[in-house]
Amino acid sequence: MCDAIEAVTKGWKGNSFSHIGMVEKLNDTIYVWESMGPGVRKVLLDSFRERSQHPLVIGRLKNQYKKFIPSAIQFIHKNNGVAYDHDFLYGNGKYYCSELIYDALMYANNNKPFFKLYPMTFKQPGSSSYFPVWVNYYKRLNMPIPEGQPGCNPGGLSRSNKIFIVGEF
Repeated sequence: MCDAIEAVTKGWKGNSFSHIGMVEKLNDTIYVWESMGPGVRKVLLDSFRERSQHPLVIGRLKNQYKKFIPSAIQFIHKNNGVAYDHDFLYGNGKYYCSELIYDALMYANNNKPFFKLYPMTFKQPGSSSYFPVWVNYYKRLNMPIPEGQPGCNPGGLSRSNKIFIVGEF
């Protein structure tokens, strides 16, 4: 599934992304808030990094938006334990990784969208065919593929003009 996500979610400098989280430093410990597996949770940065086969790309909100960070973190804390959105449907009370970040920053921005939602695609680039992994996945969920439904993805967020990329870690 990660390969299929990366194929349609080109990000910063053409990099492929399949996951995103928000960093929080508490005392001398660095955590990453993410939505994965069972749902919204906080993990140690080292645990987050160990799962990746690629260098981590670190992005920060531009200076004029840093004021949103405390409220975004507050939102994420309030949603700790919310179920993972296996359906990948925006606004259904569950969260996939980039949807969590999207909603956290929208909350911090007085419930006005901070990032943009775009029509999602589950099709192979340059083709009208769905990736087989998505066909099988949604067949198991007994639901139609949500092609064209609004959503966000890690690559799209990485290209936002509201963040700058610090570099790779």
